[in-house]
Amino acid sequence: MGSSAFPASRRLSRSFFVRGAEELARDLLGCALVGKESGTTLAVRLVEVEAYLGEGVDPASHAFRGKTKRNAEMFATPGRLYVYFTYGMHYCMNVVAEPKGVAGAVLLRAGEPLSSEDLMKRRRGRIGLQLTNGPAKLCQALGIGSKHNGLDLVRGPWGIWRLDHPRTIASSPRIGIQKGRQFPWRFYDADSPYVSRPSR
Repeated sequence: MGSSAFPASRRLSRSFFVRGAEELARDLLGCALVGKESGTTLAVRLVEVEAYLGEGVDPASHAFRGKTKRNAEMFATPGRLYVYFTYGMHYCMNVVAEPKGVAGAVLLRAGEPLSSEDLMKRRRGRIGLQLTNGPAKLCQALGIGSKHNGLDLVRGPWGIWRLDHPRTIASSPRIGIQKGRQFPWRFYDADSPYVSRPSR
């Protein structure tokens, strides 16, 4: 699938992102995250996401205790990337939600490769369903790192496109956290084999 498969008219505008993280998370499922680097188009269809809310609301959120240097992008313009480094070895990326000044973001947990899968395989050293079925794996496959923190998905070289693709949305508690597990804010395409953890 080449860049012609992602017409400009289908790219999500700023207004799409200016809403609650939980609502945005559900609607990001089935969309394509697309970027162009050195003439190469990389793309994945988003099949698993998690919503994180803001100050005093979501104990699992980086913004729970307020704004810091690390989480500043969560309070920034919606439709930008918030990329953070974790466990001293992995990057994870989030799409910023909510109006500017209000913290909220959607963690991109897994995707189905649509373009440049061979490049993703070289970066990951993996093939098949293990290629992009986790937030750190997704970042590694797409080459996402600290330089992408704050990147504008509305006007920058990376963006999100609406696709006409069927999806069966399911939800569950978020994965890999201890706090806030009572909230079913992980959303995934129940029909996709690329989710990080299949439904039970």
